Amino acid sequence: MSDTHQLVKSTVATVDIVKWIATVVQLIGYGLTGLNVVPWNIYAFVVGILLWFAVGVMWKDRAIMVVHVGAFLSLMIGYLNS
Repeated sequence: MSDTHQLVKSTVATVDIVKWIATVVQLIGYGLTGLNVVPWNIYAFVVGILLWFAVGVMWKDRAIMVVHVGAFLSLMIGYLNS
């Protein structure tokens, strides 16, 4: 297997791992919100948002990056106003 093929395969595996960790963390955030566990729900959402933003960077997908910057700003504005 060529070095380039190995690098691409490794990068895809890394993105998949980060993507699934981010998804699980986001689901934990939703669960904590449903149980009214504050501020741990916010912490989970922030971690999930940052991980999904990292996925957007790795994929060079601006839409994913923009939506998660918006989610982060909305979350912080809501949290600071509560």
